Amino acid sequence: MKAPEALIRRIGKNPDGAARRLVVLLTQLGDFDSMEYAQALVPALPRLEQAGIRPLAIAIGDQAGADRFCDFTGFPPDLLQIEPDHQLHRALGLSAGLQAPGGPWPSLLLMCAGIGSPGTLKEVLRGYTGDRSAPQRFDDDEQVTTGVLPSFPAALFRRAGGGGFQRPFELATVRLRNMNEVLRHWGTYVPDDRFITQRGGTFLLDDDDSLLYVYRDRGILGFSESMARPLAFLDPWLNDAR
Repeated sequence: MKAPEALIRRIGKNPDGAARRLVVLLTQLGDFDSMEYAQALVPALPRLEQAGIRPLAIAIGDQAGADRFCDFTGFPPDLLQIEPDHQLHRALGLSAGLQAPGGPWPSLLLMCAGIGSPGTLKEVLRGYTGDRSAPQRFDDDEQVTTGVLPSFPAALFRRAGGGGFQRPFELATVRLRNMNEVLRHWGTYVPDDRFITQRGGTFLLDDDDSLLYVYRDRGILGFSESMARPLAFLDPWLNDAR
């Protein structure tokens, strides 16, 4: 199956046919999903390069937001492009999110409460209860800062259940740090709030621009089929490169 024409028009045909391409349609730059997806991708970039997979993220926002986003998440600026609105997302069949009476803000609040946003409440709960199928989020020798709570040693998470997996409150702490960053700089991250409910998607293209994998998310905190391991869909291609 060929990749959607709207996507090929946006990114161009594969220039040399020698690499697969991972194209991630992020949501607003200030969306929790965009932050977490970028934070999942950053440590995987060397493995993607080794496997011959070229990543590209496309988000809704402007250049000022993109600059701050990359500074905060560590995502390489040359791998992030921006769109001023959701036209590309809609052309690719990505969900616009809940469209409730009253506009985007009531719709967003309802989605945060799990209405019209499948899996959101379950994923929020996972952030507090922990997940033995997900990796540990902080090294024990780290000092954790959120901008909201006093800093504390990450070793405290070990007291909540051990190590080597996502401990209770560990992911919630990551999200608190992300939330503080976004709310303090909301106007930079979200210059146009008409698109705050728009959801994203993931497209993995083979070297001939055929579609190897596609995922279109439908709810907040649902940017992956497997939120415990957001990049698990890449395993077949990353493992082949070993």
